[in-house]
Amino acid sequence: MNKLIYWITITVLCCAGTYANASEQLDKYIGQYGGSDYAPDSTNNEYGLYGSEYEPDSINNPYGLYGSEYSVDSPNNQYSVDTPSIYIKSN
Repeated sequence: MNKLIYWITITVLCCAGTYANASEQLDKYIGQYGGSDYAPDSTNNEYGLYGSEYEPDSINNPYGLYGSEYSVDSPNNQYSVDTPSIYIKSN
């Protein structure tokens, strides 16, 4: 039986001047969505790098780039246009 692991990454466009070149996209890992409360990279681990409400890259940080309801990069913003993507990896 394959175990599915959900990875969250954010796609960042590298800009030259005022124009974005879509061929230069970079992915930034921002944790495993869900998972164990004790896994170091889980968004459910409230003491971990990706689950803490105080870590800047956590989707659980209400003032952070990926957790704020006002950030265009946050899934918590209903008007967001550049939210993190979830990738499914099977083992």
